[in-house]
Amino acid sequence: MDFTLTFIYWFLFGLYLSAPVLLSLVLIVVAIGLLVGRRESWKPGDALYWSFITASTVGYGDIRPRRRLSKFLSIVIAFVGLTFTGIVVAIAVNSLGFTFDKYVDLNEVKNVIQKLEK
Repeated sequence: MDFTLTFIYWFLFGLYLSAPVLLSLVLIVVAIGLLVGRRESWKPGDALYWSFITASTVGYGDIRPRRRLSKFLSIVIAFVGLTFTGIVVAIAVNSLGFTFDKYVDLNEVKNVIQKLEK
């Protein structure tokens, strides 16, 4: 239980420290999504739905841009979404590293692996 709580602590701390960057990326997705929605004559809710589905790289295809600039902006949204995801994954990996350093003795792990190889 302590392992999990330590991981959650470091993960939330990492999110806290990177919140300005993450929020900026979210605002970029919202702004570009609303811009594309206006160019494509979509309702604001549909534009936001489309932009976050595109940013998550799920891309259902139920709503899609038809104009050339809108298509280019959808690529920009996808890259912003990949950046957002990459940052969150990096925070998770870093948090896991801190947690492992605190709770796992690497020498003990090596000994267990050596015993299993015999």
